[in-house]
Amino acid sequence: MSQVRRYFLMGSYNHKIDSSDAALPLGKIVCVGRNYAEHVRELKNKILDEPILFLKPSTSLSPFSEQITIYKSFGACHFETELSLLIGKKLTGCSKREAVNAIAGIGLSLDLTYRDLQAELKSQGLPWEKAKAFDNACPTSTFISANKFYDLDNICFKMYKNGQIQQSANTSHMIWKIAELICYASRFFTFLPGDLFLTGTPSGVGALQNNDTLLAEIPGFLDVSTTVAVK
Repeated sequence: MSQVRRYFLMGSYNHKIDSSDAALPLGKIVCVGRNYAEHVRELKNKILDEPILFLKPSTSLSPFSEQITIYKSFGACHFETELSLLIGKKLTGCSKREAVNAIAGIGLSLDLTYRDLQAELKSQGLPWEKAKAFDNACPTSTFISANKFYDLDNICFKMYKNGQIQQSANTSHMIWKIAELICYASRFFTFLPGDLFLTGTPSGVGALQNNDTLLAEIPGFLDVSTTVAVK
């Protein structure tokens, strides 16, 4: 196994809705940056007039419940907890109604980010996929059927690290709301069944350490936990 390839071992992820396998392929992951004002301020960034979009490949998916392995040679790795949407229909330049109707499931993902590497790449004006789109960079939970949520703009989610709450947010705090975001993104990227949409992270992100335990939840709907190994 090559020096680079041995760093990233693929997980056994597949989409699940309500604990059952979903008949959907693994697709791309469309992600939104700077969608919670407090997180923007936390990283000393500016709130922009339009959403920031970036992609992770399907190879970045791994089961949230599997141990997260990170490599100190790449510098600090931060967790960013996000509400994730499993897309069940093709969307191109869609309406808000079409966007909502295309959401097959709602779950949680981590947008793992090698922060030092990202900062280095950004300082050189280079793309930063190596810091965010690496193999297993998107641990993802099972999904809850979207029809069990009555208001997409009032969903609470939380992240605990070592028993202490680190992130707590509600989708009502988003700068751009879910339906609006999907419509915007579909102008640039056609969504296909099996794609994921990550809706941004609230404040409270931080570096992962060896033997950390993480627990993420959508209260009343799902919770999922994992541990961290640093090599």
